[in-house]
Amino acid sequence: MNPSVIPQTPRKRRVLSARRVILLATTIAGLGAAALVIAPGLNLHGAYPGALAQNLTEQAHKLPAPIGFADIVAKVKPAVMSVRVKVDGGSQTTGLGGENTENVPPQLREFFRRFGMPNGEEGQGGQGGMPQRGPRGGRNIITGQGSGFFISADGYAVTNNHVVEKAESVEVTTDDGKIHTAKVIGTDPRTDLALIKVEGGSFPYVNLAGSPPRIGDWVIAVGNPFGLGGTVTAGIVSARGRDIGAGAYDDFIQIDAPVNKGNSGGPTFDTEGNVIGVNTAIFSPSGGSVGIAFAIPSDTVKTVVAQLKDHGTVTRGWIGVQIQPVTPDIADSLGLKKVVGALVAEPQADGPAKKAGIEAGDIITAVNGDEVKDARDLAKKIGALPPKSNVKLTVLHKGAEKTVSLALGELPNSKEARANAESNDGNGVDIGKLGLTLAPAARVAGAGAEGVVVTGVDSSGAAAEQGFATGDVILEVAGKSVSTPADVRSAIAGAKTGGKRTVLLRVKKGDNTRFVALPVGNG
Repeated sequence: MNPSVIPQTPRKRRVLSARRVILLATTIAGLGAAALVIAPGLNLHGAYPGALAQNLTEQAHKLPAPIGFADIVAKVKPAVMSVRVKVDGGSQTTGLGGENTENVPPQLREFFRRFGMPNGEEGQGGQGGMPQRGPRGGRNIITGQGSGFFISADGYAVTNNHVVEKAESVEVTTDDGKIHTAKVIGTDPRTDLALIKVEGGSFPYVNLAGSPPRIGDWVIAVGNPFGLGGTVTAGIVSARGRDIGAGAYDDFIQIDAPVNKGNSGGPTFDTEGNVIGVNTAIFSPSGGSVGIAFAIPSDTVKTVVAQLKDHGTVTRGWIGVQIQPVTPDIADSLGLKKVVGALVAEPQADGPAKKAGIEAGDIITAVNGDEVKDARDLAKKIGALPPKSNVKLTVLHKGAEKTVSLALGELPNSKEARANAESNDGNGVDIGKLGLTLAPAARVAGAGAEGVVVTGVDSSGAAAEQGFATGDVILEVAGKSVSTPADVRSAIAGAKTGGKRTVLLRVKKGDNTRFVALPVGNG
């Protein structure tokens, strides 16, 4: 789920930098983060007075069109809660309030880093930055807070995964100030959503919107920024379909309603009292709101919550390919007239796609007849289907369109790709204006037996602009396998002779393979 937006590797397309994403939970005593509660919970102090099992969204629909937002807020605010969690920091957790984070568990260092510490430094305190610590049986217990909201009268509620992840215990405080114990039903790190439940009692709740908002629509955010519970802010929908580099399923609503650390998991409402999104991150150079916030759309929330309620986890369809966007340069190098689809960089061994005959360089343009706009759209379409589903993929293979039928597998847990860019024998061959120095991979220790390894990159060359680095291995150029620098030269010359302005290279970087389009040089 650094003063900035959710972490991601820089790409040529416009993606917010890793140092610009801030998840909105906080870890300071008294500084709260908002969470969205969707189910009733244990009421430790008796029944919720005057608000038993009511559908507040339906009541809100009966209100006249508002001049301000006071009437709508009065109706929906009782469904929003703050969420307080306790996380075991381990017996060696020290220095969280100062400069020494050496002994902090790695997952917690990352957790604190995402809260927007100045210059990405961990545990330096400041508003919303310093966690509360307390010994318990020799352990250090770290307290964090977030927001949430009820989605049903029987105590189911929604919040962010990053609010309750690894929590030893979860407590929620409802709008009337009463405290309830909550249970984590399930979490989905890929969308940063979590479902929690408060046992016993009846609670006011709100509905998830049935359709997406329009750009320019008024929205109202409710949550617990900096521990200031029950805070309401308003703004408009600034954009939809935002990819901020959080993962393959990015599809955020961008809003300009002020939200801050502590709003994580809190709802954003339309003017009819429907929840159009769950607040999860802000873009912030300073660590505070600058009017750019991101919410998970309600249609995503509905799909994920349904699976979490039934199974406690989320399963997604999987075809087993590494994919990347089709850029204008790649489209030109392949002779495409339209920049659409998802380019297969590498079919994974034993995956459904490889078994069905899909190859590196193929472009998937449709799923069950529905056009694939780009690589992210393909991931969403496949991920929305259950494992074992039969699908038909429209594939552009070496210039010819074909249909491939396959049964989806189940998306496995993601594996960390490890790059090994330290192989360099110092005896490379320069490849002209591309700015690359190459050597046969078979002659460079650790580079493998196939392809040509990059042993040097000119920082002013075209290859550097496309992210080439020492240790990358070029497997193909213009669709032809290469094993020597001479093969690369020959393939480039052939592309130039054929009138190509760009040449497509298939490149292996660590455990990942991708295609890169480079302008044809004179080397």
